[in-house]
Amino acid sequence: MADFDFDAVVVGAGAVGLACGYALSRRGLTVAVLEQEAAIGQGVSSRNSEVIHGGLYYPTGSLKARLCVRGRRLLYAFLDAHHVEYDRCGKLVVATTPEEVERLDAILDQATTNEVEGMRKLSKAEALALEPELACEGALLSPESGVFDSHGYMLALQGEIEQAGGTVVVSTPFQSARALPDGGFEVRAGGAEPTVLTCRYLVSAPGLSAQGVAAQIEGFPAEVIPPAHYGKGMYFRLTGKAPFAHLVYPPPIPGALGTHYRRDLGGQAVFGPDLSYVDEPDYTVDPGAAAGFYSYIRKFWPGLPEGSLSPDYAGVRPKIHGPGEPHSDFRIDGADIHGLNGLVALFGIESPGLTSSLAIGEEVASRLGLPDL
Repeated sequence: MADFDFDAVVVGAGAVGLACGYALSRRGLTVAVLEQEAAIGQGVSSRNSEVIHGGLYYPTGSLKARLCVRGRRLLYAFLDAHHVEYDRCGKLVVATTPEEVERLDAILDQATTNEVEGMRKLSKAEALALEPELACEGALLSPESGVFDSHGYMLALQGEIEQAGGTVVVSTPFQSARALPDGGFEVRAGGAEPTVLTCRYLVSAPGLSAQGVAAQIEGFPAEVIPPAHYGKGMYFRLTGKAPFAHLVYPPPIPGALGTHYRRDLGGQAVFGPDLSYVDEPDYTVDPGAAAGFYSYIRKFWPGLPEGSLSPDYAGVRPKIHGPGEPHSDFRIDGADIHGLNGLVALFGIESPGLTSSLAIGEEVASRLGLPDL
């Protein structure tokens, strides 16, 4: 057996990369997680809704359907064990027109197929009894949905990796990798102290940089690297008391779940994200977008006061489908796709990637031929 610096190197210290490192370290492997930013979770993982998704919408048999439901169950148990704050507040998917009520039935059927627990259809009166300020014709209740402290979660994952003898190295961008003749990989990393590492397994989970990282792995076929699309979403924060205890979502829109409401762990109301495709990651928030938010939100909350929304933050999702194209599933590509034994490359890990992260880590371990726990 060849000697390696680490059993596994993971590229990317967002929630998914750290969850992959955690899954591998639980199996007794020494793990190095490389992160180009100066701290963990500075990309996609720090610019999302921090929502724990139930797994309602995703197509039967898809990775998103299976890993979201499995990941949610694992996530609540992990948060409990590590004393990370969350609120299992539940979610209402609201129909604001009679036409949308019919869509609720299809969503409920899909959620049932996906084995989402506790789903229930609510009449208008039942929905308003839960949230009197809502405007709706009916709703679905997903009691397993919630919000959580995603940064606390990532710190707990980092702690688990380090306690197992691994390391998370920030300010260390991945530069290239090549397969070694007798198995394993040589990985080059930059930063203030450039280094060369060898490892038995290599996992690429860098979010927005997934395509760029794959292109720098010697022998990775260019034709299997999916196109990169950047889906920008802006968020606005409410000044004043949060109107609802539950998450409130409209039915999904093409390409995303739609602008929704959440009450964060600090008790403040946040709305977003919208969706626009951009050529490069862009985190500016256009105050002029507030007009569209007011119009959209008032469909389900007509009491939204004028002048109460302020620009908050923006995120960019690593989509592998473009405008007007069908939703893409997660891509978790092993040697059967790219031909490089010991490598798993992740693409298009957008929502519900955060909820799914622990299950994605388990899936990666399985794709590497490691035993289930």
